[in-house]
Amino acid sequence: AAAPLPDPTLLTPVPLRRSPWSRRWQRWLVLLVSRCLPLGLLIAVLRQKPLLRMGLASAYASSERIDGELVQLIRWPASRSSAGRALGAMVRGMALRPARATAPQLLTRLQQPMLLLWGRRDRLVPPVIAQRVVQQAPAGLVHLHWFEELGHCPHDEAPEIFNTALIAWLKQQSPTR
Repeated sequence: AAAPLPDPTLLTPVPLRRSPWSRRWQRWLVLLVSRCLPLGLLIAVLRQKPLLRMGLASAYASSERIDGELVQLIRWPASRSSAGRALGAMVRGMALRPARATAPQLLTRLQQPMLLLWGRRDRLVPPVIAQRVVQQAPAGLVHLHWFEELGHCPHDEAPEIFNTALIAWLKQQSPTR
């Protein structure tokens, strides 16, 4: 599953056990804040083309891939009437999930090889997160492939390079035919 933002527990671990009153308090606070914030208004502001272009400029290492078609593609889901509710549900889901469903806990249970493709010039999710993923997974299961000149969206910034790395790794995983 993909997450829109990195799991914050990769930066600041949460305790596996919290007291019942602490969980109730957190749940109440998250529900109150996520329902009271004008998320629809926030999305309406963020989907404005100049702001989207600024956001995309921080996601892409090079601005040459940022065109009107990409802006429209990113803007379309935010234009739906359900966008505010979807954002609220995402916030609640991330904030209220059990500690055992955080990235560090899930990574320790990884049993199959995983390829992690990461742009070193990613300004949205720091490269240190990629290194933490490798450290927290069982030894040897996560293969980290760096794209030195790419940002947050290497699959879109340089699809040929991305696909070459992906296919090479898949071939290493597959039995010879």
